[in-house]
Amino acid sequence: MSDWKPIVVGVDRSPESAWAAVMGWRMAQSAGTTCHLVHGTHEVTAIPISQLLRVDAGRLGQQLTARARRRLDEALQGSVPPQALDTLDVRLGRGVWALAHAVREHDAELLIVGGKHHSPPARWLGGSTAQHAVRFIDVPVLVTWAPRQAIRRILVAVDSSYAATPALHTGARYAELFAAELWAVHVVEPLPLIEELPIHMDDTAHERHAAERFEETVVAALGDTHVERLVRHGSPASEIAEVSAATNADLVVVGSHGKGWVDRVLSGSTTERLINRLPTSLLVVPVHPAPGESTVLRLAGAAPRARAGQPRTTAQPAVP
Repeated sequence: MSDWKPIVVGVDRSPESAWAAVMGWRMAQSAGTTCHLVHGTHEVTAIPISQLLRVDAGRLGQQLTARARRRLDEALQGSVPPQALDTLDVRLGRGVWALAHAVREHDAELLIVGGKHHSPPARWLGGSTAQHAVRFIDVPVLVTWAPRQAIRRILVAVDSSYAATPALHTGARYAELFAAELWAVHVVEPLPLIEELPIHMDDTAHERHAAERFEETVVAALGDTHVERLVRHGSPASEIAEVSAATNADLVVVGSHGKGWVDRVLSGSTTERLINRLPTSLLVVPVHPAPGESTVLRLAGAAPRARAGQPRTTAQPAVP
């Protein structure tokens, strides 16, 4: 019996949506689970309230969903398998809320949406379905980018927080599903320059300790599983995007820290920067700290050293 729960795919009439539907259907077939296509239509909000008061709400809802279904069928036919289109569920309501309800009703473990590159004003004013899904839906969200015939290489972004281990576990699970190579990358950010801080922080020691922590985290999470390791320096979003392109990764896995929705909306994150530039398909895994677990990162000087005989991740292996 499969240990995979159902998959929900958010669809509209865009080519990106068709790619997401195809990937979701293929994943469900490989995982031995079900795939459900869901679309939320909010055209009712464009109808003046004076007109809404004169019509039968139930009949109006049926007409709107039927029209949306016809349009979706026309747009997706030929790109999406007919069996997948048979699962199409059109609901009244804005996209992210319709998807959230569908995820809950199906007890889904994964939501897939098509990624689209929006202009900066569009992102600032309205965001995107992918951004809203990552902010508000508490299951992993896969944002697809460009059609993929197969997932052959998976890259896990590993930071120094409690989100690292769940991200590695998820990456390994998907690598097993797709029979894909598993890679892990850790980006060492520069130490902040704080003149008033009465502690001397050495950049070299900071980078060495970060690499050692990265190696320990990978080994503790995955044991003897073969994982190619990379250590980079700089801005996480930029470096992860560059490594994704350099390694020809088909899927990037990142752990999203369990912040409240207000924090997610106001502060942004490395995850959202990756969604905006979307170098490849991106799987965002929401992670919350365990009760009593500290979210404060260790200072470089307090980091544990690698165990004797354990290899250090200081060099970057050649990229094919």
